Amino acid sequence: MTGPQQAGAEDRFRALHQQTFADLLRFVERRVPAGEAEDIVSTVYLTAWRRLGELPEDARPWLFAVARRTMANQTRGWLRRRALDVRLTALAEPGTDDHTADTAARLDLQRAWQSLGAADREVLALVAFDGLTGDQAAVVLNCRRSTFAMRLTRARKRLHAALDPAASTTAAPSRSHTLQEQSWTKA
Repeated sequence: MTGPQQAGAEDRFRALHQQTFADLLRFVERRVPAGEAEDIVSTVYLTAWRRLGELPEDARPWLFAVARRTMANQTRGWLRRRALDVRLTALAEPGTDDHTADTAARLDLQRAWQSLGAADREVLALVAFDGLTGDQAAVVLNCRRSTFAMRLTRARKRLHAALDPAASTTAAPSRSHTLQEQSWTKA
């Protein structure tokens, strides 16, 4: 679009937004927590902007349908994350062998996994459970490869810290304490 076409499209979109925003927000708020409603509505309007030429004359039902599909996609994502959490928390069936060390390690992993935020779990799961490469996972999360690599590194560090909290909390103080002793003994 250029010049007058762009201006006409912007005017049409602004009018559509002004006419439907309040109704669409109420529609979404009745179905999802209020904190998530505005994100869904903004996704709906982004879709409407991208497909402005395809919108029917009465776009209100079309917007509601897009909102409904967006909420369904969000619910499916939540259910996938929840299913992953359930799989991680499920313990192996007890056998006749003594698996005390394995059980303890699994419980530690479960606690560490649960202590991570949803974003960290998603980044780690894309690589560890879904077997995606960094490039593929970046496409899934709609970010650059370097951004994904940074998120993955940070998530791994947080998981490692959650698995061994003693190492992350005592490493720095003991090191500074050792430095203080060394400087004191040389004085």
